[in-house]
Amino acid sequence: MSVHKAITQHVNKQNHRINDFLALDQQREYYIEEALELCKQGKAFSTDKINEVTKRINELAKQGIIPSRKQVTNEMIQEYASKLKESN
Repeated sequence: MSVHKAITQHVNKQNHRINDFLALDQQREYYIEEALELCKQGKAFSTDKINEVTKRINELAKQGIIPSRKQVTNEMIQEYASKLKESN
């Protein structure tokens, strides 16, 4: 019975990590979209909020099963915004 409890605890911890990751990743995508919109409008933007969430995701990734994410630079946002403008 203790093996069953140990497995259940392990699965619950993994499930919790996955749910935390999904919420953080969604928040990160929101901040990326926000920065992209500001950039496309020629307004000032920052990647600080994006990278704060990225840092939290990468800390979570150290515990296993969660993918890490790259830090985002202003140049990356500008480059992607430029590509979006070209495709329209």
